[in-house]
Amino acid sequence: MNLNTLVVVPTYNERENLVSIVGRTLGVANGVNVLIVDDNSPDGTGEIADRLSLEDGRVFVLHRDRKSGIGSAYRAGFEWALSHGYAVVVEMDADGSHRPEQLPRFLEALDSANVVLGSRWIPGGSAPDWSKRRKLLSRAGSLYARVALGLPFRDLTGGYRAYRSGALEGLGYAGLRSQGYCFQIEMVFRAANEGLRIVEVPIDFDERETGTSKMTGGIIVEALLRVTWWGLTGLRVRRRRAAKASRAIAPGEAAAPTE
Repeated sequence: MNLNTLVVVPTYNERENLVSIVGRTLGVANGVNVLIVDDNSPDGTGEIADRLSLEDGRVFVLHRDRKSGIGSAYRAGFEWALSHGYAVVVEMDADGSHRPEQLPRFLEALDSANVVLGSRWIPGGSAPDWSKRRKLLSRAGSLYARVALGLPFRDLTGGYRAYRSGALEGLGYAGLRSQGYCFQIEMVFRAANEGLRIVEVPIDFDERETGTSKMTGGIIVEALLRVTWWGLTGLRVRRRRAAKASRAIAPGEAAAPTE
């Protein structure tokens, strides 16, 4: 699939990783652009982003005045992408944990889907650098969300994703206030409630080599509390989701495959 695709890359103190991740991303497929959303990184990431944009017309930069969280950064990136007419919007981390070389499998999957989730926990996926304990915790988090929200997907907390723009417009993402894991879960929950066609593709999730993780205990607690609340109050939403199940692909887009 050769689509007009924007890869949104939020950054905060990622100067060691940014040049590599942008270069690798631009090289994987035709029609791919990159939007760097920088939250006023004190390490100079924003200046590096500006330089990359000057050197290559496929790179754009959105500067924000303070660190506001990854959910907020993606909302801003989505708005920019839709206002500039991109057909596909991709989420990708700046730290190298998501392999740009695996982006083509997302674009191919969009032939028959509205939303594509990169999954570590389906056949072919992996987190090769993680300990058994960390893998167990991640799997347990996704399992809890799956059961609480009635969703069938194996990896609900991953941040490597692709959306058709038409699907993204209808998800009401601007009203979300979740961050981190919770933002990713809520986006899938909304997409499922809208009856959109969601598929998972396997990815390999690599541990960052430089810089520090932005994950905090508060982000994990937020996800646990919000998912529990949505699960307790979501029975009516699940009934509405079932009624919409026949609308797998938005009108005018590729037809849903028979299963």
